[in-house]
Amino acid sequence: MYTSGAVGEWWLEAAVQVKKVLKYGAIAFAAFFLLKRPDDAAGAVRGALDSVFDAADSLAQFVSHLS
Repeated sequence: MYTSGAVGEWWLEAAVQVKKVLKYGAIAFAAFFLLKRPDDAAGAVRGALDSVFDAADSLAQFVSHLS
């Protein structure tokens, strides 16, 4: 039978640890990618920013067509 005491705290603590490991892993991967392949890293950032700007442009067009 499930109780909310120590088991719930253990689950929350494990989830926080996993989140922390994933965050530091992503930072380490980004740093490695930036140092080893700076041209590819710049291309990835450029592509991500282009996607954000395209989405913002599409949203602006949608809103302008509402009125």
